Amino acid sequence: MDGLNTVLEYLTSVPAWYLATSVDGQPHVRPFSFAQIQDGKLWFVTARTKDVWQELLQNQRFEATSWWPGHGWLILRGRAGLDDQAALDMREAGWKHLERLGEHYEGAGDPTLVFFSVEEPEAFICNHDEWVPIEL
Repeated sequence: MDGLNTVLEYLTSVPAWYLATSVDGQPHVRPFSFAQIQDGKLWFVTARTKDVWQELLQNQRFEATSWWPGHGWLILRGRAGLDDQAALDMREAGWKHLERLGEHYEGAGDPTLVFFSVEEPEAFICNHDEWVPIEL
């Protein structure tokens, strides 16, 4: 399995994973649960009305982590690519995913929804003894 698919598997094999942003030196962490690969990049979805989007506009650097029981945990670092280039099928999947979580939008084309890519990714699989880099 290639590195990007390994990262995707860690993010999608658990109910939620956590994404951290930092603005003005204050870290902010929140749960996320949608990830998909398009054009050789990992993509996430959020809404333009959420604090996380406003924070990413100020500082694109983020870190995400996911603990997959029995497999260790993932640390993913990167920069948010803010140029939303989500294909229609990914927009549909992201919209449906958020709807299942109880969020409500006017469909996959709702301009409130925004997809961001992971640029300059670094990823590690960790356990209590070591961090193993994933080649991305």
